[in-house]
Amino acid sequence: MTFKGKTHVVGDNIDTDAIIPARFLVTADTAELGKNCFEGLEPGWVKRVTKGDILVAGDNFGCGSSREHAPLAILGAGIPVVLARSYARIFYRNSFNMGLLLLELGDDIERIKEGNELEIDVAAGTIKNLTTGETIGFIPVAPFMMEMLSGGGLVEYVKRKVAQ
Repeated sequence: MTFKGKTHVVGDNIDTDAIIPARFLVTADTAELGKNCFEGLEPGWVKRVTKGDILVAGDNFGCGSSREHAPLAILGAGIPVVLARSYARIFYRNSFNMGLLLLELGDDIERIKEGNELEIDVAAGTIKNLTTGETIGFIPVAPFMMEMLSGGGLVEYVKRKVAQ
């Protein structure tokens, strides 16, 4: 699994209300949610995103209420992967359940800036910053989580297992 895209950086303690405010929770349609991604942080934020771009966050990303809509909004905005110093635990699991890849970088997150072009090789555990030439390693994702993610999230994973 590889990804290549431009970075969009947000700060620390970004909660699920900032990712997708409650007023937009009238649908579970990923594309509709994506149109309002980060409206609680900066109105119109999503207009800067190109499909395949990469979200970069600080500490405790996804804190707040347990809202499955938040990872769906990020996916709907065209962002397939998030890099952060750390994640709120329930957001972490909800994201994988919904099919959104999260990678934890710890303090190395500081080496990535707004607008950097990255190439992520999940199997190799590396992020190549094409803007600076640096390579960054990341904490590996558990094999079960990667299997679930590659199958499209928890529901699709369970359907596949039941069918077997």
